[in-house]
Amino acid sequence: MAVPVAFFAVFFAYPVSAIVGRGLKTDDGWQFGRIGEVLSRPDILDVLWFTTWQALASTALTLLIALPGAYVFARFDFPGKQVLRAVVTVPFVLPTVVVGTAFLALLGRGGFLDELWGVRLDTTVWAILLAHVFFNYAVVVRTVGGLWSQLDPRQEEAARVLGAGRFAAWRRVTLPALGPAVAAAALMVFLFTFTSFGVVQILGGPSYSTLEVEVYRQTAQLLDLPTAAVLTMAQFVAVGAILAVHAVTVGRRERALKLVDPAQTSRRPRGAGQWALLGGVLLTALLLILLPLGVLVERSFDGPGGYGLGYYEALQSAGGSGSTFLVPPLEAVGNSLRYAFVATLIALVVGGLAAAALTRRAGRLVRGFDALLMLPLGVSAVTVGFGFLITLDKPPLDLRTSWILVPLAQALVGVPFVVRTMLPVLRAVDDRLREAAAVLGASPLRAWREVDLPLVRRAVLVAAGFAFAVSLGEFGATVFIARPDNPTLPVAVARLLGRSGELNYGQAMALSTILMLVCAVSLLLLERIRTDRSGEF
Repeated sequence: MAVPVAFFAVFFAYPVSAIVGRGLKTDDGWQFGRIGEVLSRPDILDVLWFTTWQALASTALTLLIALPGAYVFARFDFPGKQVLRAVVTVPFVLPTVVVGTAFLALLGRGGFLDELWGVRLDTTVWAILLAHVFFNYAVVVRTVGGLWSQLDPRQEEAARVLGAGRFAAWRRVTLPALGPAVAAAALMVFLFTFTSFGVVQILGGPSYSTLEVEVYRQTAQLLDLPTAAVLTMAQFVAVGAILAVHAVTVGRRERALKLVDPAQTSRRPRGAGQWALLGGVLLTALLLILLPLGVLVERSFDGPGGYGLGYYEALQSAGGSGSTFLVPPLEAVGNSLRYAFVATLIALVVGGLAAAALTRRAGRLVRGFDALLMLPLGVSAVTVGFGFLITLDKPPLDLRTSWILVPLAQALVGVPFVVRTMLPVLRAVDDRLREAAAVLGASPLRAWREVDLPLVRRAVLVAAGFAFAVSLGEFGATVFIARPDNPTLPVAVARLLGRSGELNYGQAMALSTILMLVCAVSLLLLERIRTDRSGEF
């Protein structure tokens, strides 16, 4: 645990606590009275209220739309099922900036719906809610559908033999078993939407602001660190409570009904009702997932002179169109790939050691550390990025001008995915295999290399793929620390969208399409190498 603890202490706890300290501490000591002052301000209360209710609404809408999909993937066997599973998972690994850009092309001014019917939904809450459903659809499908596919259908059939109707048998047998998985999925969706940044920043306009967006505004635009510190603490407390409840639901999910091989529970749809349900799920995937992505790609080719590669060609020049880039925007592709590769290596080392430590079941300390590893997913990435700037600027950690700062921030987000992917697989390794290797004279390192590593190799590849994808799309912290001459893809997209002009808009669509394709290819490769036990994601 030494390396993961040191990594999180230096690159997570230290920057976050420094921001809080800078905002609440003066020469006269700690000013805790500011907490009440900030949280009682009408504008901040509006932000807290909107953050909470939009997260609740997004969670409820995601469950309503995604649960039928979870059932279809769990119980039905149909041609193209694996491809469709990969397709519906693509949004989850897409950067929020790309999600916001895709829905802007669909719902915004001059977008698909605006041209077709004169309907605009950007700067409305409906655009935010739909984008959140798009982003989190796969969370429900994989979390609930994964357990549903392993529930023995004979349990429900036995209830029906004893006189229960179809709905009563489902309500009394299957639903209680699915309850923990549904709760775990709902909590994760709530967490991701509660801390939403890129989607709200692009689609919400000046009218809507979540805690994360407000922290960015108070920090980057108003330089009001006391308010930003209080909001960071409020988000930290809320996320901690969500993760605590999530840990309980995951534990209950692991103690569900007896599980069976998913191959034994899926079959081809039977009857008009089941075929209609399958058709409805396919239509949902088409309208909710493929349509926004398709419109994004179409807009990237639709230039002033008609369809062509004009916007992509413009990415190769650094100036001339009012661009803020010191280098051609296309260089952001190479920057992002290099940063993501280094971040993936860091996340694999830190996350792999953390997962190995967590398999030892060393009591409350280790369980508490498991929960702490998830905090970077919920704590303000904006705070982490700004904290990097004000803390890592003195020897022996004078990194403010170093390129390694970006991969370090990205690795913080990648580590939880590595841990959650590798931990179930490592826990499944029989200790007696290690003991047998030790009896035969193998050192601990050799036993790990020849026993554990062959069994978890696929999980390591899956973990690396997820870490690479989320590192590639990290935006909240990177927007502060990426150098102007070395922008990442999400930062480049946000800068282009922040400037007026058709050329800037088209280049943003082109860069978003490139980023989407890189993430999609990474995910499709994951689907080919993953196994049924390759973690919670």
